[in-house]
Amino acid sequence: MKPFLRVAMFVVVLGSVHLTRMGMANGSSLSAGTYQVRVTDDVPASGVGQSPGAERWVEFLQGGKVVGREVASVISAGDMGAIAKGARPAANRSLVQTLKGGDYVRIWINKDSVNYLINLKTSR
Repeated sequence: MKPFLRVAMFVVVLGSVHLTRMGMANGSSLSAGTYQVRVTDDVPASGVGQSPGAERWVEFLQGGKVVGREVASVISAGDMGAIAKGARPAANRSLVQTLKGGDYVRIWINKDSVNYLINLKTSR
């Protein structure tokens, strides 16, 4: 497991998710199991044409310890309505889906009308 050197100053707990298969979060393996997910104040550099704050680092915790982190896309409820089709999580709930082909697991958390989308590479 890689050490995490940065300590976030501001975190918001998004909720708990249950992974039914292993996923890779920024190079760290997350085994099947239940994780608490929280968003930090750590913002990755914005790409060309991307709005500042469109992505945030989230952390996965088990037993109160950070065991992985990954970048999440942050999308407002209004924008999500124009983008998403199909099943979506209810307010303050999450949805974990294996994407077509089985190469990725998408964690979708709807917290206070803000959507956090996290994609983890799976091992096949």
